Amino acid sequence: MIRQCQPQDIERLYFIINEAARAYEGAIPNDCYPQPYMPMSELEQELKRVTFFGWEADGELVGIMGLEPIKDTTLIRHAYVLTEWQRQGISSKLLEYTKTLVNTPRLLVGTWADATWAIDFYEKHGFELQPDKDELLKTYWDIPQRQIDTSVVLGIEVD
Repeated sequence: MIRQCQPQDIERLYFIINEAARAYEGAIPNDCYPQPYMPMSELEQELKRVTFFGWEADGELVGIMGLEPIKDTTLIRHAYVLTEWQRQGISSKLLEYTKTLVNTPRLLVGTWADATWAIDFYEKHGFELQPDKDELLKTYWDIPQRQIDTSVVLGIEVD
């Protein structure tokens, strides 16, 4: 079941993000892989801008995906599914659901260039790598240059 996450879900969001982000270990530069991957203070700031939706199974959130509208675009932010729940279609269901909520002509997602599994997932769902990724990352994200250098942006036009 998909539901909008609430402020009281913050501990579970923190757990899901940091557990699922273990997939990046060894796949992205070590200097881009802090522990915890997302500190609680950063998540608290994200919750002020990002609306999270979660997949609930057996009464617990097991996967999340956030949306952040910025200017003429909507960003997918922090899409994670706990390892033991992966490969069950949860990310696909969250993506299809959140796409129906987008009120901008374009939906973008940024990810690490070496996170090939994430790139493959979004391409499977019609997203395309954006050639102007540096400009997009500087316009819509607030990330350091090192992350810009090691990331990609995928996008899709939304009907």
